Amino acid sequence: MAAPDGAAPAGVPGWQDCAAPGGLQITALAASARAADVTVRAAHRVDAVLLHRLGEAAGGVTVALRTVAPPVAGANRHLDPGPGQPLPLTLSARPAQPAFRYAVLPLIVLVTAIAAVLAARWLARSTTRPLGDLAWAADRVANGDLDTRVPIPRPDELGRLAGTFNRMTRELQSYVQALTASRDQLRRHLAILGDTLSSTHDLDRILPVILRTAMTATGARAGLVLLADPADGTLAARCGAGLTGEWDLPAAELAQRRLIPGRGVLGAVAASGTPLRGSTGTAPGEPACESYLAVPICAPPSGDVLLADAEAGPGTLGVLALYDRLGSPCFDDADLRTLRTFAGQAGVAVHNVRVHEEAQRLSLTDPLTGLWNYRYLREVLRREVERASRFGRMLTVLVLDLDHFKEVNDTYGHPAGDQVLGEFARRIRVGLREVDVAFRQGGEEFVVLLPETDAYGGVIVADRLGALVRDRPVHVEPRRAGLADRIAISVSIGIAVFPEHGDSAQEVLDAADEALYAAKNAGRDTYRLAERVSARAPEGNFDPAPAGRGPQPPRHGSGR
Repeated sequence: MAAPDGAAPAGVPGWQDCAAPGGLQITALAASARAADVTVRAAHRVDAVLLHRLGEAAGGVTVALRTVAPPVAGANRHLDPGPGQPLPLTLSARPAQPAFRYAVLPLIVLVTAIAAVLAARWLARSTTRPLGDLAWAADRVANGDLDTRVPIPRPDELGRLAGTFNRMTRELQSYVQALTASRDQLRRHLAILGDTLSSTHDLDRILPVILRTAMTATGARAGLVLLADPADGTLAARCGAGLTGEWDLPAAELAQRRLIPGRGVLGAVAASGTPLRGSTGTAPGEPACESYLAVPICAPPSGDVLLADAEAGPGTLGVLALYDRLGSPCFDDADLRTLRTFAGQAGVAVHNVRVHEEAQRLSLTDPLTGLWNYRYLREVLRREVERASRFGRMLTVLVLDLDHFKEVNDTYGHPAGDQVLGEFARRIRVGLREVDVAFRQGGEEFVVLLPETDAYGGVIVADRLGALVRDRPVHVEPRRAGLADRIAISVSIGIAVFPEHGDSAQEVLDAADEALYAAKNAGRDTYRLAERVSARAPEGNFDPAPAGRGPQPPRHGSGR
C-alpha cells in the first residue's frame, strides 16, 4: 500500500491499495502484520534510491514509475498494476552491443577444439600407444621371437599388463628352452635306439637302450624289462637300471629272477595285457618303489604265423616297468603314453628278433625231418674242424644213406617215403649225444658230426644207429591194397676222422662219403671206415675195419 504520509491504515482516506490504485501518486510502500491485539505497520518511501536498487537487482536495467518519470530510451517493458504486479513500473534496458561477443565466441570454440585435440593426442599417447606396443609384441611372440619385451610406461593398469606380458614371455622362453633340450636329448636316444635296432638282433643290446631311453623320457629313477619265456611262460628279467634292494644284481644274476604271470603288479600286467600304475609300492618280490608304471610289451599285429606257438598269451611278450618319477609323486597320463610308445618299440624289437631267429632256423633246417640242412652242415663242419685243429682234438664224421629207399618211394609212394625219412631222423636223434649234431644232406643221405670222438667211438655210434634202424620196421599207410603197413629199412654208414682222413672239412667229408660207397658195395646195412690217410695223420698203418654188425675198431689206428 502507499499513501502520501504513509501513516494511515488501509481504508483510511489518503491510503490506497497498490493492487487497485486509485490514480494517486505513489510515494511510499507499506505493509502491516497483526498478532493478537498488536498491529505492526512498516513503510518505505519510493524514491530514486529505491528504484536504483531495484534496477541493480533486476540485472542493470532502469526502473521508473510511470507517474514519476518518463520512460527511458531503449528497450522498455511496462508492468501495469495487477495481482502480483502492484506497481506501474517501467523497466528500461540499454540496446545490446553483440559484435564483440560474436567475435569472441568463435575464438572460444576454436581454443576449446584445439584443447580437445591436444587432450585426445595425449590420451592416445598415454593409452592407445601402449596397447599398440603390446599388440605388436604379442604378434612377434606369436611368430616365434620370444626375446621380445614391452616397455613399462608407468605403474598403472597398462604397466601391470606389460609387466605380466614380459614375465609370461620369459617363462615361455625358459619352458621352450627346456623342452628343446629335452627334445634334443630324446632325439639322440632315439637315434641310438634306431641304430641299435637296425644294426643288431641281439636283445641284450636292444632292450637296455630302450629302457634307458624310456627312463630319460619320463624322468624315472629305475626301470625293468621282463620277457615271457616261451618254454614255461614265466617272466624272466632281461635288463634293469637303477634298481635297489634285492633287485640290485649283476646282469647274469638278474637274468635268473623269475616272476609268475598273474601274481603281483608285473604278473597282472603280463596276464591281462593292461597297463597299471600306482603310488603305494608294488607287490612282494617285486622292486620296491614309491610309484610305478608298468605296460605290456606286445607283438605288433601281423599275419605272421612263424611265432604263433612261441609267444606267451595273446601277443604279450613281456612287461616294461618304470619306478619313482623324479620331481613328481607319481606318473601321469603323458608318461603312460610315452611308455606305451617305447613298449611298442620293444615289442617290435623282440618280435623281429624272434622272427629272425625262427627264419634263420628254418633256413638252416630241413622242414621234413627237423634236422639241420646241408647249408648249415658246411658251416658247422668248418667250425668244428677249426676247433679240433686248434685244440688238437679229433672229429668223427658219419655219412648215412638209407638202403633201397627208391624202392620205398616207387612201391609205397612219396608220402610213405616222407614218413620213413621222418622216422629215420627221429631215430638218429635218439641215438646221439647232446653234443653230436645231425644233418640231412639231401634225399635219403644224412651226416652226423661227433666232436672229440675217435674212430673207435665213431664205430660204436655207427653200430648203434644201424641197430636202431634195422630192429624196428617203420609203420606207414600204404597207398593201395595188398601192401604191408610196415617197411623194414636199413642204413649204410661211412666213417671218417679228422685229422687222420683229411686235412680240411671237405676232405674229411669226401673220405666219409667214399667209405659210404664202400659199405654199399659190401652189401649195405653195414658201415665202413675210410681208407684214405691224411698227410697229417700220425705215423703208422691205419687199416679200415672190415664189414660187420658190431664195433670193429681199426687195428692200427691211433686215436685220441
